[in-house]
Amino acid sequence: MFERFHHDARQAVVLAQENARTLHHDIIGTEHLLLGLLAQPDALSARVLGRHGLDHDRARQSVISLVGQKPEDALDADALESIGIDLSAIREKVEAAFGPGALDRKPRTNRRGHLLSGHVPFSSRAKKTLELSLREAINLKHRHIADGHLLLGILREGEGLASRVIADAGIDSAALRREIVSELG
Repeated sequence: MFERFHHDARQAVVLAQENARTLHHDIIGTEHLLLGLLAQPDALSARVLGRHGLDHDRARQSVISLVGQKPEDALDADALESIGIDLSAIREKVEAAFGPGALDRKPRTNRRGHLLSGHVPFSSRAKKTLELSLREAINLKHRHIADGHLLLGILREGEGLASRVIADAGIDSAALRREIVSELG
């Protein structure tokens, strides 16, 4: 399916994964797809949502208030200690093997600044949203999937956190849908 994605739609998926990592979430949900769309201010979805008052920063704050943001070190030292795991002893051994501050180093990035850490899987709702974006493109008789189709997929799925962020921003999803379809031509 991804071979049908235009650059802006592919970039939205890449940015969704980066947003999930930045928020230290273990899975890419519809909220991360929305953040990926909004992280491209010149793309159709971000422009239309922006006209309705929703931008990346506002959506990100909404996601954090709904889901939270795991701290960088999400391990609870006391809980681990209660089952016999001593984090300071682990830190000492890692630093002895890999050098001082080995656990404090920033993750590696590629030339574009994208994180090289492992793959973050999609939630079932996010997968459904991607499938629905393909259906939206087919219904509109388009041979490609653009970022607008991804937004239509989010709206059609209707139950994920992205839909809640849109609704909490006071945006009428039916009106937004008509506007996106009109913009897509």
